[in-house]
Amino acid sequence: MAGRALPGTSPYAGDDGSPDPGLAVALAQHASGARAGADLVAALASARVLVPVLVELEVGGTTQAGLHVDKEASAGVVALRAPDGRTALPVFTGTAALAAWRADARPVPASAARAAAACLEEGWHVLVVDPGGPVTAVVPAPAVRALAAGEPWVPATADGVVRPGLVEGVRAALAGVGPVSGVDLAPGRGAEVAVLLGVRPGLDRAALDDVLADVGRLLATTSLAAEADSVELRVVAAG
Repeated sequence: MAGRALPGTSPYAGDDGSPDPGLAVALAQHASGARAGADLVAALASARVLVPVLVELEVGGTTQAGLHVDKEASAGVVALRAPDGRTALPVFTGTAALAAWRADARPVPASAARAAAACLEEGWHVLVVDPGGPVTAVVPAPAVRALAAGEPWVPATADGVVRPGLVEGVRAALAGVGPVSGVDLAPGRGAEVAVLLGVRPGLDRAALDDVLADVGRLLATTSLAAEADSVELRVVAAG
């Protein structure tokens, strides 16, 4: 296969840069640009990916030994900015996908679990698989944490429904907020999950703001905060 030779480091000394077959199938079945689902994350859990490293020439200076350096090469892992502003680590299924994105990037093979752990160690949030296409997938933050921990990941939503356990947990947490007359969860418009609040009528703006602040504080204590990639609040007509 045409492409860059991978570093001869165990356990990838014989790696020719081809995509992992199971990951390739899972990615081909994915809608480009969408949030990765359970099948794709499960395929990643046992796959090798390529992390891109770019070599840059930096302006030099004077070393401690008094030697002047005109330019110095340094290598660094690339970070991307996701559309929602979070920082993402790009990973690639193979050398062809990497070269299509940046021909000057050096491929460093790693397990997807190790790449996820590196993402978290940097304080970044999500993985982006094959950002240069032909199919791109965004691995959400809860899935990145699960990959790094070697644990299975179950999405907060599936087939247009939020997991019942998450709904029950949120309802229990908000049960003591007096002005809230009803709580439901649904797939969000701009976020993964929307918390739909029925609020009794008659509240002025300041009182409503106080209610929403209380709700936000309580939501942070629920499992939804850890298991949903993003959450939005919507006030609906009280039932």
